[in-house]
Amino acid sequence: MASETHADVLVRPVRDVDAEALGRVHARVWHETYDQLISAATLENVSPRRLAELWTHYQAQGPEYRLAAALVDGEIIGFAGSGPARDSDAPAERELYFVYLLDSWHRKGVGRILFDAVVDEDEPLYLWLAERYPGARDFYEKRRFRLDGARRDEPFLGETLTEVRYVR
Repeated sequence: MASETHADVLVRPVRDVDAEALGRVHARVWHETYDQLISAATLENVSPRRLAELWTHYQAQGPEYRLAAALVDGEIIGFAGSGPARDSDAPAERELYFVYLLDSWHRKGVGRILFDAVVDEDEPLYLWLAERYPGARDFYEKRRFRLDGARRDEPFLGETLTEVRYVR
């Protein structure tokens, strides 16, 4: 995965030293994304430090996992990741785990560059998306993802979030 630039944005592979910054951005994106979907009390428990701990081990999973970070002026503004399918009935061998981007960077082409950094062109792929999060649907549909009818209720921070599956 080569580094790419778009305006003042640098997209590069995630590094071990990124764990703390990834935890901060991860927590902020969850607040921006899930405020309408999860209770405020639950979101208050999202700790940047706790999420940073998750990231300290994420990078060491192996080459089949692709993780990229987008930076502006040396600060992480978003990240994306894909890897082996985690579902026993997966419709593709590869799963897009996340494309997370701070709200202030939406609709500026950064999400597309992050997506392209962790997915091969025309690669068969699937992802799970919060059913009540309409903001991301257009993004994925522009990348030829379509709902396949699968749904699941996922535990999320002690609550339940209904997700729908997209496949391409």
